[in-house]
Amino acid sequence: MALTDDERYDVTVVGAGAAGLACTADLTAAGLRVRLLEADGTVGGRMRTDRVAGFTVDRGFQVFNTSYPQVKRRLDLRALRLRPFTPGVLVHTDDGMMRFTDPSRRFRESRDLLPGRLASGRDLLALGAMTAHDVLAPAARLRSRPDGTTLTALAEAGVSPELVETFFRPFLSGVFLEDDLETSARFFHLVWRSMLRGTLCLPAGGIGAVPAQLASALPPDVLRTGSPVATLAPEGVTLSDGAEVRSPTVVVATGQRAAAELLPGLAVPRGRTVTTLYHAAAHPPLAEPVLVIDSRRRFLNSCVLTAVHPHYSPDGRALVSTSVLGTPDAQAVAAVVRALGEVYETDTGAWELVHQVTVHDALPAMPGPHPLSQTTRVSPGRYVCGDHRATGSLQGALASGTRAAREVLADVRRGAGR
Repeated sequence: MALTDDERYDVTVVGAGAAGLACTADLTAAGLRVRLLEADGTVGGRMRTDRVAGFTVDRGFQVFNTSYPQVKRRLDLRALRLRPFTPGVLVHTDDGMMRFTDPSRRFRESRDLLPGRLASGRDLLALGAMTAHDVLAPAARLRSRPDGTTLTALAEAGVSPELVETFFRPFLSGVFLEDDLETSARFFHLVWRSMLRGTLCLPAGGIGAVPAQLASALPPDVLRTGSPVATLAPEGVTLSDGAEVRSPTVVVATGQRAAAELLPGLAVPRGRTVTTLYHAAAHPPLAEPVLVIDSRRRFLNSCVLTAVHPHYSPDGRALVSTSVLGTPDAQAVAAVVRALGEVYETDTGAWELVHQVTVHDALPAMPGPHPLSQTTRVSPGRYVCGDHRATGSLQGALASGTRAAREVLADVRRGAGR
């Protein structure tokens, strides 16, 4: 149903992803009349979960980090029914599978961190010093340090090229969705800190349960789905069906491409593309809920999702998620399946590809030096927020939405005081 022309709001928020939901929550809590418009039929932006042939599959492999400050502030973690991954990762090397883990959490399983296995004694000392600093130093200190690239940061920390190639490049390629390690060093240190201080989990209902919970906390009749915005108007926005939503203030909380279309001249970063393959296997190739990476970088990461949440599968088969950079063709997908057979030491010939999803702009590119947060103000009455204005993470999206609400409220109050 189209909105009638006589409806008027204090603020229109375009896009019900994490940033738009956070912004709307803060603006409504401050007493403003807000209309939140979402083009699709459900909220979440890139944080979506689909049901495919009864399987629970996210739109691209995603994990939920419990250490993010915005997550702690905004979400009821118990209600998400989170189940954790095993801390650390399994690294497939030429010498077989090895475990990279935090000895403070899994001391008995840290034997592969003995000198001469995954890393040299010198590397272990460098890694320990870097880790201790990132975990114990105030986050503000990490955010304010000089910035460069992740590759340079690892070298400055004393990490050898050998350990970079064996572990850091394969692992971080799946985190940043790029394998040159050009991502901001400051962001890398904050991510390293968050992983060591938090727990990586999956919600029982898939990652889409996170934005769904944020949306459920909004006042009634604020959110309207199935309402794509065509253009910004002088007094609000115009929908694709020609209807108008009037408000003196508009916050664009979409992905970077849509934001650039709605706000001509807006500078946005390029996006990273990732494809996730979901295979059903008669028997789980691994019983443990742990991330698997490949030192030869034939894929980004893989895991048995049903080892985390068994009910992600409708028929008792194992559901295996594997992600690769870009958009692979059929030949490349077949090569990945063969690599999985080698890594898991199992026959993958009978695995069924139940779903394949490519996510464009899955993350914004963040080459260092990179600002960890940018103002959301674009012009009088026009604002933009999203992870592309902060950092490519749930924390970044929520923080940008928070900043947008804060700047809108400051400007509204400044105008009212004139």
